[in-house]
Amino acid sequence: MKVNVEKLDDINYIMSGNVDNSVIEAKVAEYKEKNPAKEGEGEDKDNTGEQDAAGEVFKDFIDAGIKEAKIDVATILGQPALKKYEQQENSVYFEVEVAVSPIINVDDVVYADIAPTYTKPTANAEDVEKKLMDFVKQQAPFTALDTPKAIEKDDVAVIDFTGFIDGKVFEGGSAEKFNIKVGSNKFIPGFEEQLIGMKYKEIKDVVVNFPDDYSSADLAGKEAKFVVTLHEIQEQKLITPDDAFAQKVLNKPEATLQTLRNQMSEQVNAEAISQIYMSELKPKIVTALLAKFDFTLPTNIVEQEIDAKVREKTRDFDEKQHKEYMEDKAKFSELRESVREAAKKSIKMSLIVEALAKREGIEVHEQEVIGALGYQATMTGQDPQALVKYYQDNNLMTSAKMGLTEDKLFGVILGFDKA
Repeated sequence: MKVNVEKLDDINYIMSGNVDNSVIEAKVAEYKEKNPAKEGEGEDKDNTGEQDAAGEVFKDFIDAGIKEAKIDVATILGQPALKKYEQQENSVYFEVEVAVSPIINVDDVVYADIAPTYTKPTANAEDVEKKLMDFVKQQAPFTALDTPKAIEKDDVAVIDFTGFIDGKVFEGGSAEKFNIKVGSNKFIPGFEEQLIGMKYKEIKDVVVNFPDDYSSADLAGKEAKFVVTLHEIQEQKLITPDDAFAQKVLNKPEATLQTLRNQMSEQVNAEAISQIYMSELKPKIVTALLAKFDFTLPTNIVEQEIDAKVREKTRDFDEKQHKEYMEDKAKFSELRESVREAAKKSIKMSLIVEALAKREGIEVHEQEVIGALGYQATMTGQDPQALVKYYQDNNLMTSAKMGLTEDKLFGVILGFDKA
């Protein structure tokens, strides 16, 4: 197999060449011999065999190109990018882009030259007291009202409900002694509003329609009847914080109310630091690092980052918008170019962070990434599992991991690890 290799610069290569049809046919025959079709598989099995054989030929082509260019496999960045695939009369023409890691010298980097100066915030008594009372409210137990009344908006009601579709109970549509805040919009649209006015022990039919885009396809767009029973309405009874309260929530017998206040003070300071970091310090560090280093970027990785940014940008497009961009090549190309500069900066920053993190021995594990995404989802009202799945399905986990690595590194640059 003859592969031509063109070195575009110090890290980017183009591998091109033809693979005879006979080579591919031999691979297909070899695959079929090793994996004979079972009864009923037929054409689908043949297609799978051809795809797998083509994949092996492509891998052999890449390997031949790497050998021809004398590239150290360990230095290759990301996945080779197929730029051209052309079926010719007696062969297939491949053109592939490959990149190796650029040399980034971080040995002489002095963080004092990069880290921006800032004034460390100090929590005032008013902010600490507000934080404390917010915490006390969160800890306050819900208890039944002393005097029964009808449900009003913002009440917390304890209900039983059983859901029916076409007269049959459906899975996941029933619960007992369930707490629901009326007006929270956590239930199917129209459900909570129909609870208003219900009295203790009253049984009521609540009829709603599941949204057309409901997560469960079996329920989407269908009408459902819920038989609801109201048990009671609850309220939070605020408590006065004291030493005993502090000992209970901190699980420390020696704790005092002042101990808890000190902890609230630390949280207020941490939140203030976090705001300063995100709005001021982090952007300044990024700008300083990008300006400090100059090296060739891996073209294939930049293109992959553009793909990711385009997917993110079009995530909320409706069907009509998606169709417009898919049918209008010029418009789609314009969209890609609009994110190119951001993609280049992102890849450059990732490579700098990777080099510095390696110097500092900083690592981020998958569970940390999943935990961070879960926290992000909770804080923004999203489904944690759905957000993690979106990142996994769209190959964004590596990007999320790099974001955590970056924050750990920037913490070192700013001296947070020594605070």
